[in-house]
Amino acid sequence: MATSKPFYYGGQAVIEGVMMRGRENVAIAVRRPDGELDVTSQPIASIYKGRLRNAPLIRGIIILIETLVLGIQALLHSAQIASAEASAEEGEEDMSPALMWGSLAIAITFAVALFFIFPLLLTHYLADPYISSAVVSNLIEGLLRIGLFIAYLKLISLMPDIRAVFAYHGAEHKVVNAYESGMPLDLGSVKGCSTSHARCGTSFLLAVLVIAIVVFALLGRPPIWLSILSRIVLIPVIAAIGYEFVRFGSAHGQNHVVRGLLAPGLALQSMTTREPNDSQLEAALSALRKVIEADNGDPFPSLWTEEG
Repeated sequence: MATSKPFYYGGQAVIEGVMMRGRENVAIAVRRPDGELDVTSQPIASIYKGRLRNAPLIRGIIILIETLVLGIQALLHSAQIASAEASAEEGEEDMSPALMWGSLAIAITFAVALFFIFPLLLTHYLADPYISSAVVSNLIEGLLRIGLFIAYLKLISLMPDIRAVFAYHGAEHKVVNAYESGMPLDLGSVKGCSTSHARCGTSFLLAVLVIAIVVFALLGRPPIWLSILSRIVLIPVIAAIGYEFVRFGSAHGQNHVVRGLLAPGLALQSMTTREPNDSQLEAALSALRKVIEADNGDPFPSLWTEEG
């Protein structure tokens, strides 16, 4: 579909693979237990392509919901593909969508409790009795929140399965960086690209945590029940602002001031990405090429050179 506006491809790592979101389609490339790649694509629901998706602030909330929905669907698909052979041999059933969605609800509840409610309660009961400034109180709470987030990333990075996901995350960034730089989408070209990217979800989450300090500081120090409620209901608002920041930063990355503001998020990506191997790069390349092909209706030439 012809358009004057550029489209920024991106995606996420899934179990033994990569999902890429395009203008009209989403593609998922997953490594099967037999070593072969399973590459599929499907159209994106119209609800994610309306005018509101381009409206400042509102689009951040829509894209957050879209990311959660598409992400959990991609994870469910990748889990079924990556474990199909092993599950069949062991007589196990695939995880049901209801169980996967239930796991997502639990994960979101846990994240809100750990990164928003717990730092608030810790500050309220241990620091506030000795602090007269609401600004200082919110700053302490915010620093606790960021510290917990970094500690959490460090802890899960020790898990072998998560390290594999982080490698696919690095592969996703490499191929998107190559595409946006106009480089050929082959192994030889993408290997030298960076595993960090300004539009990464890690940078977005860090931006949300920093922006939350400012937003909650503006509320002062209301009663604890109201503070807890604000930490829950304002998350979509803060996420919308965070999205606009990351979007602006990605579009103006050549500006020295903007680059400085993006630097912490890019540095933090060293914890959520790893250098991928050729197999992981192949999955990311296949997903990106598949979604571009699906969007344009034209097949790409052969993916691999003789060296690939």
